[in-house]
Amino acid sequence: MTFRIRILPALASLALPALLLAVTACSPSAPAPEAAKYGAVSRAEFNRWALRLDLPLFWVADDNGDGQVQPGEVSALLFYPTRGDWVAGGRFTPAFDASYERIVSASRAEAAGRSGADERQKLVGQDLDQGRVTLLATRLADYSASGQAFIGHMQRLADLIDALYSHQTGATAIAAQVPADDPASQSLFRRDHGPRCAAPLTENNPQCSAIPGAPKTVVDVYPASLQGDPGFCAALEKRPDAARLMGHFSVVREQGGKLLAVPYSLAYHDEMSAIAEELRASAAVLDPSQEAALIAYLRAAADSFLSNEWQPADEAWAAMNTTNSKWYVRAAPDEVYWEPCSAKAGFQLTFARVDSRSLEWQNRLNPLQDAMEAAVAERAGAPYRARKVKFHLPDFIAVIFNAGDARDPLGGTLGESLPNWGKVVDQGRGRTMAVTNLSADPDTIATRRTQAMSLLDANSMKDYPPDGAAELVNTILHEATHNLGPAQDYRVNGKRTEAIFGGDLDSMLEELKAQTGALFFVEFLRQRKLLDDAEAAHCYLEDLTWALGHISQGMYDGAGARKTYGNLAAIQVGLLLDAGALSWEPAVMAANGKDPGALVVHPEKLAGAVNDMMRTVTGIKARGDKARLQQLIARYVDSSDVVPHSTIAERYLREPKDTFVYAVR
Repeated sequence: MTFRIRILPALASLALPALLLAVTACSPSAPAPEAAKYGAVSRAEFNRWALRLDLPLFWVADDNGDGQVQPGEVSALLFYPTRGDWVAGGRFTPAFDASYERIVSASRAEAAGRSGADERQKLVGQDLDQGRVTLLATRLADYSASGQAFIGHMQRLADLIDALYSHQTGATAIAAQVPADDPASQSLFRRDHGPRCAAPLTENNPQCSAIPGAPKTVVDVYPASLQGDPGFCAALEKRPDAARLMGHFSVVREQGGKLLAVPYSLAYHDEMSAIAEELRASAAVLDPSQEAALIAYLRAAADSFLSNEWQPADEAWAAMNTTNSKWYVRAAPDEVYWEPCSAKAGFQLTFARVDSRSLEWQNRLNPLQDAMEAAVAERAGAPYRARKVKFHLPDFIAVIFNAGDARDPLGGTLGESLPNWGKVVDQGRGRTMAVTNLSADPDTIATRRTQAMSLLDANSMKDYPPDGAAELVNTILHEATHNLGPAQDYRVNGKRTEAIFGGDLDSMLEELKAQTGALFFVEFLRQRKLLDDAEAAHCYLEDLTWALGHISQGMYDGAGARKTYGNLAAIQVGLLLDAGALSWEPAVMAANGKDPGALVVHPEKLAGAVNDMMRTVTGIKARGDKARLQQLIARYVDSSDVVPHSTIAERYLREPKDTFVYAVR
């Protein structure tokens, strides 16, 4: 399961010194450009228009503060249709000059009100503008020849997985309908894995689409004939053969009037065969004396892509850790949030370097696993009973690049526990990761603080975390809680919770459980002196502002699908408001001194309110109490009587969300 975050744009910094994010195309001593020629637009405007024009180009930083883009300050980007050869011999290439002229012309045309865009194109531009580009970059010179070769194979693997995921989502089938002469629409389609707008202010506008006429995307994993009915997921879940048809690693095909489950390895034979070949090739360039565990995983994953039997790959995956590999690679079909029924696993790749600092938190929390399970079980209540748990606490990683379902249009994944199903997870042997390089830079921290100050009062802001330490603790606790209490394969009277709640509600409830655990275990750790009072207060405020950020993104996407994190965030904030641990005070000024009306935190009530929240949430899952979950949704998600949805959205959406881009130089 994943832990999605909202991160505001800036050049993120990797925790590992071997990975440098200030990626440049040449030496800083390169000849200076002509001042008048390369100072026509600001860095922010440059990067905004590069995204709109679908250019694999990013102005990393204005190193000398002169307002002029220079050859040593730009980077080409991955996952674009062209390479981006911008610098040669320390000077800008003609390709850069032509692209810079396009950027300047487009910026000036917009300022003059003569962009020539129709209504659909204006919406596309507005959607793109709600994301600002954030670069994660890696310099090949920091790696050995073997490491460089491995990164090259991972790039090819990323392209293959991206293409396969686009096939799953239905994007491949309609890609030709995106106007070839409309770069903004091409950029949106590439960023979003399809034509639909993804940003909160435009995603619910049916006209906001990369394709004229805004055709509905038909996902490839179900027959098109079913998808015209908005209730087709519920209808499939009620069929006698639902378990077979809704399996995570198959597509549903219609033949002779009958519905059949076809394994991924047959439905996507050519794509998965190519991925298997690349996985084997990547294993071949690694040193067996240094990376035996990773080599075993890559080879097992290759076999699984051919057989559609994922347990062998998961076994090899579970055998890896921060001590036997310096790389983090996960290539598999994993998460289900991407499709309307939340049943079919989407193909993804996460490629990262391991950050050994995770060993410190593992040593702290490993002895407490049974006590953590007992605490959750006591609050869940009957019929759940505490069990012997053994799970891996998060490995810290610094992302190099993501692909497929892991390459989000907006925001990113801060933590993930995998696999989601099967023997490995049933026995508590899965792996969990926490990303360390997505929100640690000063610009991001400052922008998130600005958002919080627009909603919280000045007294509450005193406990706002000064750095990213609280965010990392919360991610660790969130991912740990996925392994505690009634988990993914839990059954009530022999029936899986997925069948009781339905795919989308079950996924949301599991994430609600995990995020409630992130709140609940703050006091648990404080009592055991693993967090001091100030650190605990920082964790509570970090969790609260995380929730406000997700509430601001809305409760449902443009296709009407439930937003997992928005829903759970609204439920948590609503329960805190009803418990008096949080209150909305219309007469109190927000901490920014500009906005009347503020959320006020009452610290003395937090631990008790969170304890009650844990009982409510885990009890719902333990009992399979769908009616109670629907009551929470009706009160906090689908109504603004308790949670001030519109005010939260208005204030938080003043700042754009991030769009991550990647570079390897």
